[in-house]
Amino acid sequence: MKPATLSFYATQVQVALRSIAAQLDQALDVAELARAAGLSPLHFHRIFRGTIGETALDVHRRMRLERAAAQLINADTAITTIAFNAGYETHESFTRAFRNAFAASPTEFRARAASAAQACAPRPQVYLAAQVGLHFDSAADTAPQLSRLPGESLMQVELIELPSQRVAAVAHRGPYNTISDAFARLGAIAGPSGLFGYANAAMIALYYDDPETTPPAELRSDAGIVVPSEITLPPGLHEVTIAAGKFARATHVGPYTLLGDTWARFMGQWLPQSGQRIGAGVSFELYRNNPMTVKPADLITELYLPLQ
Repeated sequence: MKPATLSFYATQVQVALRSIAAQLDQALDVAELARAAGLSPLHFHRIFRGTIGETALDVHRRMRLERAAAQLINADTAITTIAFNAGYETHESFTRAFRNAFAASPTEFRARAASAAQACAPRPQVYLAAQVGLHFDSAADTAPQLSRLPGESLMQVELIELPSQRVAAVAHRGPYNTISDAFARLGAIAGPSGLFGYANAAMIALYYDDPETTPPAELRSDAGIVVPSEITLPPGLHEVTIAAGKFARATHVGPYTLLGDTWARFMGQWLPQSGQRIGAGVSFELYRNNPMTVKPADLITELYLPLQ
């Protein structure tokens, strides 16, 4: 495809994305999006899906659910009203879709947010992962800006060899974007035990299941800290070994809320075009600075993917 052609289609997809973001209060007319792009519905669907990794209806549905999650946290709006605004005709259908996305019912999600606020803990994540970073933004006066535009070059990825690493961990079961709950439990044990005082004591999150094929409530992960091989782990932590081997490493700079987007690009765009194949090891994130002392925009997270 010539660069000029790529630019044309990328521009049409950008326009369509912003149109979708501006139409959350109404049903989406995909045929109209195609007409506005000067494309047939079939060609529009294929170009949009191939560029974004989601269909236009998928994006619209996801952003409505993100808005619903934000409303559950930030407002006292009745759940039935939130459900109707998200395009669901019944409370039951909304609850089913919301649970599939966030591994909690709307009532449970709201209660979890209230508990987190009382404990001064991070609130539940309202963003759902997307290859192109377009999400609902309650503070935006206009359609939100894209964190990555279609047609940009692929992310920078390094191929490296890593030695074996020992990790002291707390198990987490549920959506990957709620692993902060496990990190809170980890900190309550690791801090008094002095585990943060060792050299190379990096915080790490390990992921074991495919979020595309595993229900969110059943996703398995660990919140951990890299520790020396000779120490005895305190009660409440279990040991995980990251086997030595070849890994692909991508770097995410910015808030943790957008890590899902970087993973989506890493797996959905870089990997298929890299010629590499996933190995038998575990994928993980390594956090290079402290969110308590660093601004969200300056947080550095390394993403590791095991390779054959």
